[in-house]
Amino acid sequence: MTEKYELDERAQLLLRQLINSYTRDGQPVGSKNLAELSGLDVSSATIRNIMAKLEDMGLVDSPHTSAGRIPTQAGYRFFIDSLLQVDNLEVSAQQVISNSFGSDKTSSDLIHGASDILSRVTHLAGIVSLTHTAPAEVRHLEFIKLSDRRVLVILVINKDDVHNKVIPVDRDYSELELHQAAQTLSRYLVGRSFESARKTLQQELSELRSDVNSIMETMLNAMQEVCDLSIHGDLMTSGESNLLQYAELTEINKLRSLFNVFNEKTDLLKLLDGCTSANGVEIFIGSESGYSVLSDCSIIGAPYHIKGEIVGVLGVIGPTRIAYEQVIPVVDITAKLLTSALNTRK
Repeated sequence: MTEKYELDERAQLLLRQLINSYTRDGQPVGSKNLAELSGLDVSSATIRNIMAKLEDMGLVDSPHTSAGRIPTQAGYRFFIDSLLQVDNLEVSAQQVISNSFGSDKTSSDLIHGASDILSRVTHLAGIVSLTHTAPAEVRHLEFIKLSDRRVLVILVINKDDVHNKVIPVDRDYSELELHQAAQTLSRYLVGRSFESARKTLQQELSELRSDVNSIMETMLNAMQEVCDLSIHGDLMTSGESNLLQYAELTEINKLRSLFNVFNEKTDLLKLLDGCTSANGVEIFIGSESGYSVLSDCSIIGAPYHIKGEIVGVLGVIGPTRIAYEQVIPVVDITAKLLTSALNTRK
């Protein structure tokens, strides 16, 4: 719950100007600069007194003696909850985002592409989770023979979610054998929930003594991995290298820990899951995420839906000095456009 602060108009204006300046330059802001930025007809001494009060309240901090001040996590939270004026998204940015959700794309393409468009428009790291989908229903499967005892599995799940997976096999199978295996599996799986059909099929495979028995077992295991991903979710990320432009995130140990979070994904999935109850955009500033490695970062996320059900969350990760007024509408409109595109897939 946000702590309540009583700030007069001058203090609010100075805090807003300090945050805007620090967001832009990443440097502590001195009283003289604040006087020029704010346009207030007051002395530097008056501004210093106001800033001292803001520091006593925990809204700003002085990282070095006489080097100006920077906003604290509490300062950012007060700014977002009480002072933030969200910008209208530029028409050009709206067009770029809208064009990324073309009608020719599959649901899988749309979801995977959302993290990329977020990173390109915001110049931050884009993240998209896929967490609460319906049970995987197999629509089509096909096996294609490759060289060196490898087979390409083509699997279509839930209308148009296409997955390709190359798997090794124990011997060279002919195209006819692969076709027969695909036909046999299709009779059991296509049009049904994969999980329920798999149990029935595995029981019968144990009694089946055909030449394609082993290939079907191998294929089932490969398909299980794909369907588990569809059921339990995944995390798509783009533009992690954008974070290298922020000096406060580039200390080597901090950077290593941050990129480990992206690689392991589990913590980010749990964090984004906390946005599924949001009525729109949710913002975690620094330690609000609950993860010490993200203490210098902010996460802005919003859920997206299919048929009224939340199936994931998209958003961005950046330093706490994100330009919130610009990034929030990007995340908001991307979630709405992704929801619209997913619900108009045939």
